[in-house]
Parts: sequence; C-alpha cells; structure tokens
Amino acid sequence: MKVKWGIMGTANVAAWGTIPGMKKAESCELYAIAGRSLEKARAFKEKYGFEKAYGSYDELIADKDVQVIYIPLPNDLHCKWVKAALEAGKHVLCEKPIALNAKEAEEMYATAKANNVHLMEAYAYLHSPYVESLKKDIDSGLIGEVDYIESAFITQGYKEDIRLHKEQGGGAMYDLGCYCTTLILSLIDSDPEFVKADAEFSDLGVDINTAAILRFGNGVRASFNVGMILGQNTNSRFDRLYIHGSKGSIRSEVEYNQEGDVSYRIFTPEKVIERQVSVPHNYSLEIEQMSRCILYGEKPYITPEFSLKNAKLIDEILDLIGY
Repeated sequence: MKVKWGIMGTANVAAWGTIPGMKKAESCELYAIAGRSLEKARAFKEKYGFEKAYGSYDELIADKDVQVIYIPLPNDLHCKWVKAALEAGKHVLCEKPIALNAKEAEEMYATAKANNVHLMEAYAYLHSPYVESLKKDIDSGLIGEVDYIESAFITQGYKEDIRLHKEQGGGAMYDLGCYCTTLILSLIDSDPEFVKADAEFSDLGVDINTAAILRFGNGVRASFNVGMILGQNTNSRFDRLYIHGSKGSIRSEVEYNQEGDVSYRIFTPEKVIERQVSVPHNYSLEIEQMSRCILYGEKPYITPEFSLKNAKLIDEILDLIGY
C-alpha cells in the first residue's frame, strides 16, 4: 500500500533530502507539490515526478486525495500551516524545529489530537541505525554508567540565508542546536534540572555561536556547542559526539544524517572496538515510518512528549542567551 504525500513549499531540504528519501520509500506516492507560485511548483513537479502542482498552500490542503503533508517552510510559518493542515484532517510531518517555542508546539499537538491525525517532527537522523546502535551499546553496559555526553555541530557562515533572519526563526540554536539537544535527550533517560548557556550574536540579532552545559536529574551532565562560523558559503562542517562512562567511552565524528557505511569507536580498558553500521537514506526511513503510522497505526517514532521536552529545553536556552 502507498500513502499519497503532499509537500508544502519548495525548500532546499525537500530538494536534497526529503524528496530523494520519498523516492526510495516503497510506501510513498509523490502526489502533490505546492509553492508560493505555480511556476515554482510546476518546476518541482516536472523535475521530481509529482502528479499535481499547486500555486498556493491552501489548494494543497483542500485536495481530498492528499493524506499526509510534509512541511519544510521557514520556522516562523510552521505553527500556522501545520494547524491548518491538521484541521483539514491531514497527517503532518513538520521539519525541525517544529515550532518557535513550546507554547506553539503544545497548540499544534493539541490540534492533531483533536482531529485524530498524526503530527511528527522531522528529525530524520533519529531514525538512523547509527543512533540505534549507539543506544544498544550504552544499554549493554559496555562503557558502564554514562556520566557525561558532549556534542558539537559547526557549519559554515552565510552571506545571505534565511538562517540569518530573526523574524523567521534563524540562528544556530534553532538550526543546529536542536540536533544536539535531541541527541542528548534521546541518550539520557532523565529531565534537565540545570542549564547554562551563552552565545555570540550577528549584527542581525541571531546567535551564530552558542554553547550550553546541562545537568540532568539522574546526575548525568552534558554540553554542546553549535555555530555558523566556518568559511562563508562553503560545505565546511564539524560534527562530534563523545560519551563518557564509568568503564569506557564512545567517540564519533559521524555527521548528522550521514548515510552509507559509518563507524564509531568504543574505548574500554581491555580493548578498542570499531563499530561499523550500515545506514540507508535517513529521510527514506523517516517517510516509511510516518507512512506506517498512517497505514497501520504505528506510534510516531518522534513522539509529542519528546518534541515538547526538547522545545522546552530550547526555550530555556534561548532565554539564557538573550535571544
């Protein structure tokens, strides 16, 4: 069985990430694309093979054959259009971060519940066998009790980009920090009870270099730093994950959303283990999982509870840095 998907917007992440994932997903039918103009939508239709193209988001929502809508719009537009789609009875996969704050996110999930449809936040990397493998190695006790986690995600700076505009939810924390917070929260089964953060801001008022330290109720500590500070408009990036335990550690430089054959190293007093993981297209895994939710009633892998927990943590960090 296939699910008829619609895409709201012709964003870059849809072009290089989600649509290629959709084309690999057996349960997905590339049905409709909507843009701010019919010209843009038709260009996507011809390039990627959609059946229909619409020149407005309202037309996409009104199409009775669309079952689920993927929304990769600018952050400040998520709440409005997610709620509109949910109220029309459409399931929604919304690009991260799902909302500008926890209050918006709560409203969106309440709307999904009221209309008996699924809403899932799009963190494709969390569907990866790489993350599953990390969790298994931690749960096995191989490195003992985890006491500290560190993550970093640094990308290039930008001369002109939507991420530079505060009114659209730009900045390093919204764009990159949400990866680090979700990874840390997925690896630590506890709530943060202590948070400190600081940031460097651009002339346009968005954070471009942000760092935070966290302590959780179970005693585990974590830290992360994110930034848009490398060479301008390059493909430069830096990803790092370090997990320290009472009996060993895990070290990884696997990029968020990386596919193919990836590896990380486990250090124990007795040996060093090179863990190899075969990772298919993360966006395809995400689409397949959302389709199973619709077809078979499977629970969304990124739950409302998890997304709200993350949104509240981001709110606290943004308050602390003065965003």
